[in-house]
Amino acid sequence: MNDSDFGSENTRGYWIPNKRIQYPPVFVWPPQLVGFLKWLPKYVFPWGISYALLAVFVWTFLTPSMERLTTFSADWIGLVFLRNIVLTILVVGTWHLWFYVKRAQGTAFKFNRRWPLEDSPAFLFNNQTKDNIFWTFASGVPIWTAWEVVSLWLYSNGYVGGLSFAEDKVLFVGLLLLLPLLHEFHFFCIHRLLHWPPLYRRVHRLHHLNTNPGPWSGLSMHPVEHLVYFSGFLIYWIIPSHPLHALNLGLMAGLSPAQGHTGFDRVVLGDKVSLNLPYYAHYLHHRFFEVNYADGNIPLDKWFGSFHDGSPEADEALKQRRKIRSRSE
Repeated sequence: MNDSDFGSENTRGYWIPNKRIQYPPVFVWPPQLVGFLKWLPKYVFPWGISYALLAVFVWTFLTPSMERLTTFSADWIGLVFLRNIVLTILVVGTWHLWFYVKRAQGTAFKFNRRWPLEDSPAFLFNNQTKDNIFWTFASGVPIWTAWEVVSLWLYSNGYVGGLSFAEDKVLFVGLLLLLPLLHEFHFFCIHRLLHWPPLYRRVHRLHHLNTNPGPWSGLSMHPVEHLVYFSGFLIYWIIPSHPLHALNLGLMAGLSPAQGHTGFDRVVLGDKVSLNLPYYAHYLHHRFFEVNYADGNIPLDKWFGSFHDGSPEADEALKQRRKIRSRSE
């Protein structure tokens, strides 16, 4: 499969998709029923349903019983931590193995044709991938686990929750379907906060060292950012929910950044078969720093003036915004 059929490489070595980034016809007026119905399967498949099914599997087979969770204990907390470590290795490791170890498709569909830095003092161990892996396991997975452990303890003691599949199937399933949108809204809010200059310099800058991200860059963050990033668990402490919803959120927040930071537009599965990875918008955020703070379903960036659709016109608009800001400073 030739990536020149889907995009082109500019003089600076960046591959740019032909198709511009667009928002789905969801948050529009007047409503577009046909457009919404066409978008809905793309919203659910493959990622939404994948994480929901993984959450069901994890809740059923890899989470201690509610009775055990009522008291903090090193044995079950250790099991949850170990489970999250293994899931991270399996999921993030698979993306990394395909794209960066085997280099199964070379640089085809890679936004930045260069590979991660292996001799740079900007990173721990002078190596981008090793740095990313360190922050993922030294801070990311432990803090994710801490939020999950407290959530499970709260559910098991009846302090939060109150929703069951048997009593309200519609609301139960509806919350699972809404989870990606709730996660996106939360992510946009905390992401804008992290770009506040004092927090950016002291905290978020670590993540943005990855201007040419790879799968392990997804959770490569400062511990303070991990605390804020995984605070999405608070959503389910407030609204009626089930532990499965909190698990789904944790798995999506912990594992999906890997696919969002692959640095590739597509996974090539054959001469004529590929899987689209709709994360060019977030790649542009890593490249330009001040655009596309959200994930792309809710037009938050469009509403707040930070949207970049990947076009030369958007490049020029960004340059003009920067010029205006520099004059006022």
